[in-house]
Amino acid sequence: MTIYVDANAKHDGNGSRELPFRRINEAAVIAMPGDEILVAPGIYREYVNPVHAGTEDARITYRSEKPLGAVITGAEQVNGWTRYKEDVWVTRVKNGIFGDYNPYTTLVYGDWYFASPNKHTGCVWLNDEALYEATSIEECLEGKIYDCSWDPESSVRKWYATQDTATNETVIYANFGGADPEQEKVEITVRRECFMPEKEGVSYITVSGFNINKAATTWAPPAAYQDGMISPHWSKGWIIEDCEIWGSKCAGICVGRYFDPENSNFYTTQHVKSPTQMERDSVCRGQFYGWLKENIGGHIIRRNNIHHCEQGGIIGRMGGVFSIIEDNHIHHINNMMELGGAEIAGIKMHAAIDVIMRRNHIHHCTMGIWCDWEAQGTRITQNLLHDNLRPSFAKQLAGGMTCQDIFVEVSHGPTLIDNNILLSDVSLRIATQGVAMVHNLCAGSLTFVGEGTSWRYTPYHMPHRTEVMGFMTILHGDDRFYNNLFIQKWSAEDLVLLSDSAPDEKYVENRKVGTWCFDEYPTYEEWIAQFDMEETYPNMRKHEAPHFGHLPVWIDGNAYFKGATPWKKEKHSFTDGSEGAYVDVKEKDGTYFLDTNLYEILGDFKADMISTDVLGKAFEPQQKFEDPDGTPITFDHDYLGNHRAADVIPGPFASAEDAKKELYGKLSIE
Repeated sequence: MTIYVDANAKHDGNGSRELPFRRINEAAVIAMPGDEILVAPGIYREYVNPVHAGTEDARITYRSEKPLGAVITGAEQVNGWTRYKEDVWVTRVKNGIFGDYNPYTTLVYGDWYFASPNKHTGCVWLNDEALYEATSIEECLEGKIYDCSWDPESSVRKWYATQDTATNETVIYANFGGADPEQEKVEITVRRECFMPEKEGVSYITVSGFNINKAATTWAPPAAYQDGMISPHWSKGWIIEDCEIWGSKCAGICVGRYFDPENSNFYTTQHVKSPTQMERDSVCRGQFYGWLKENIGGHIIRRNNIHHCEQGGIIGRMGGVFSIIEDNHIHHINNMMELGGAEIAGIKMHAAIDVIMRRNHIHHCTMGIWCDWEAQGTRITQNLLHDNLRPSFAKQLAGGMTCQDIFVEVSHGPTLIDNNILLSDVSLRIATQGVAMVHNLCAGSLTFVGEGTSWRYTPYHMPHRTEVMGFMTILHGDDRFYNNLFIQKWSAEDLVLLSDSAPDEKYVENRKVGTWCFDEYPTYEEWIAQFDMEETYPNMRKHEAPHFGHLPVWIDGNAYFKGATPWKKEKHSFTDGSEGAYVDVKEKDGTYFLDTNLYEILGDFKADMISTDVLGKAFEPQQKFEDPDGTPITFDHDYLGNHRAADVIPGPFASAEDAKKELYGKLSIE
């Protein structure tokens, strides 16, 4: 059955073509498996709360009749502004509009939040542009540039809110930078979410072609209730496609965990257990809450334009397992730099078990992709990442995250990163083990090699399942680097940065490109020799040191340019130390191309074909670097999907000619 919705209908209807509903949520209440909700163009200022699940064979589909024509927003227009003083205006909003959740009294805060907790989940918008939150009327009046912003000109426009308890009103002051709010479109964020089932287990929903924007979402750490503007909310088999998703205070899309009132921001509220311990609890308690392949995950998130969200584009803990994230344009995430903490990235996922992230274009984010804990079976392939670095003019936020294209943290692998173009000044922050990097172009450094993990015992799982196999601290190593291109595009000078988790401390971060940082790691032959394999009755204490020492690494077939430096034990590599090598990404009319001469310099250098058999197994889970269904991989297809023939060259392209082709085109929905 098709259910019709039209915000511009003359009056409320019954969902028929002749008498459509005026609100999407009216359709969400009655939609059953196999139904399609067809939504006419218009602005839908509502929270959509799907009640019934679809089935694998009969999905419930919500579709915008015109691509991006139906707008679901968590904001309301506000008029009645009067001039307070100078460029600052004031208005009053009755708190009844917020129900039991007032975004102007709710702080962005929780576990793993490191910045000062002085920002609220609400926001004021001038012509679809977010104003910055001030902490006082005086700051609002001053209209000073915010030093940490990536867009300093916009940061002079500010808002500040107080409560009038006598009248039960929120009083909002706003500096519109000289604009008259009575002549412009001014909105305030009112609703917490735009499209998310209130209950868990509402599976097999498709959401297609909507503009979803401006929600007062909350900070979404891994051991807490997690919401986004749109979220499957602990279910299975959603498809979110062809949408524009923007303007979330925290997460745009959330594929997060179950709600567990006994382990929700436990550290923040109770202090007595470390947040890392509560994450371990979260993983184990997840089984009680149905965290099995048959029940959870398997979502598809594709062809979306996700931008201007202040925590992350796609966020989630455990609920996104076995999912595919493909062909999305994710950009300008956390650029206001008002929020800081360990959950910020274009894509930030804990437990991305058997998740495939492919053909995404991610740029101008504080961090591109962050796989935290249990990146087991995760494959990051054919993605274009660039400009995921703090601008030189922007001050580092105390408690704000440092920048990189990819961050893999405290996981045991296998994590596969192949055929990507990584052009920011840090290609990979590798505070982890069990990573294979194959056929990538890396213009940035490797950081946190052997560091950044402390004593964190993290879980690993039965292959291609969620059931926990064991826990272990991170030994580092067990990494593979085959057939990559490394170029020193950025300065090789170390950077002195504020520690994100301890803002009063500073540390030094490497910017020298190449695999040289693994020089002290053993080869497999050196590592295995420690265990006296011929000894029949070994003393178990005898191997205690190697049991907690670094694991071996495998590095071969890589090419190094412009000062990038190879691993000292690499037997077959190419090095060109001249200053003439270059690489950059160029944009023309929304289409992106690579500008480089690396392949000309590489000349006739050839590498070996890499496959699952070559990569072997990740050490702790004893799982191969393979597809989610257990199929072995041969890396005979490149960034563009073109075939690699017998003459294999390093980098993400099968041939020098392929490197000149279109990298990423403009999404049809943009």
